[in-house]
Amino acid sequence: MSRTGVMICGHGSRDDEACAEFARVVHLLEHALPEYPMAMGYLEFARPIIREGLDSLRARGVDRILAVPGMLFAAGHVKNDVPSVLNAYAAEHGIRIEMGRDLGIDAKLLAASRDRIAAALDRGESDVGLDETCLVVIGRGTSDSDANGNVAKVARMLWEGLGFAHAEIGYSGVAHPRTEVAVERAARLGFRRIVVFPYFLFTGVLVRRIYEAADAVAARHPEIEFTHARYLDDHPLVVETFVE
Repeated sequence: MSRTGVMICGHGSRDDEACAEFARVVHLLEHALPEYPMAMGYLEFARPIIREGLDSLRARGVDRILAVPGMLFAAGHVKNDVPSVLNAYAAEHGIRIEMGRDLGIDAKLLAASRDRIAAALDRGESDVGLDETCLVVIGRGTSDSDANGNVAKVARMLWEGLGFAHAEIGYSGVAHPRTEVAVERAARLGFRRIVVFPYFLFTGVLVRRIYEAADAVAARHPEIEFTHARYLDDHPLVVETFVE
């Protein structure tokens, strides 16, 4: 009898906290999908690697695997690297592997983002209105212009959906403008408050650098209230998006 398993494919990080957050989401997915054997693995920087996760599913009698990229957008890793690993493994072991899409621009992820931003606004020290507040959305940044464009689209949807006066978009690396440039640009527009939101699934070196860059701009503009919004992490709607 055929048995189907689920493989969650992460990017991987040298940051232990980032790996712990990824593993926690996979654990939540196991509870959400108890009918499927489930495993996780990373492309690089951490163990288990994807092949080791696939090995664990085969050892449990799985002969069909649904592989889901644990990544927001389809850049080089989702378009090339993950499929390469999966195709090579499938050919080597004669097992059927079907790959799902990236999480993409999803209504549930936008709702989770709104919750993170709203929580940041609630922590604010003043009663500055949205008409005097600028949102700065920072994405990962990649050489894939389609993925970079998706960050800009998310920023626009959050801007209009939440009623901010304006939004700026930046990237943690590769693409421009970089974080500090984007936040500095927002600071020079005359807003009384700036909310910085890293559109990332999990923490890591890049997310910390985003907050540090925002703090550097804040130090130069003490007249402006700066607020950090939390990245997506294990928000229940993130888990629901994976399940879908």
